[in-house]
Amino acid sequence: MFDPLLLLIFPAAMALAAACDLFTMTIPNKLTMGFAGAFFVAAAFAGMPLADLGWHLAAGLLMLAVGFSLFAFGWIGGGDAKFFAATALWLGWSPLLMFALWASLIGGGLTILILFARRVPLPTAIGRQDWAQRLHDPQVGIPYGIALAAAGLMVYPDTVWLKAFLPG
Repeated sequence: MFDPLLLLIFPAAMALAAACDLFTMTIPNKLTMGFAGAFFVAAAFAGMPLADLGWHLAAGLLMLAVGFSLFAFGWIGGGDAKFFAATALWLGWSPLLMFALWASLIGGGLTILILFARRVPLPTAIGRQDWAQRLHDPQVGIPYGIALAAAGLMVYPDTVWLKAFLPG
């Protein structure tokens, strides 16, 4: 019997990854590995057919290759690449293109916003915070995990996980 509480794993992982990336500029490997491992637990509880499980795994592996290609060009961090793949594992093929599109659009907007914000001085109250100083530093990258998390949440209603529980 599938426990609907398992539906909270995905949004919780998205929120935690975004927060970690915002405040530390890293997505911990433990989070990504736990998130990927939780997929297999949720799939077992949901009674996901083995063929579907294989397709989800293929989506995750392909996005791992894509993510590490983006990492090799210096466009995203290694943690982002791994989290991208773990998210694809959960999503499967159906919403994957929309996820990538939303992640690109949100990531581009986030990048423009942060680059603009780096051109103006930080307000004193927030400027004392380590995470704000790091985010404001032009030598530091962009916390792309925020864009991945937002995109993941945008397409989550279109996944096999929620389609069975949402009306219409």
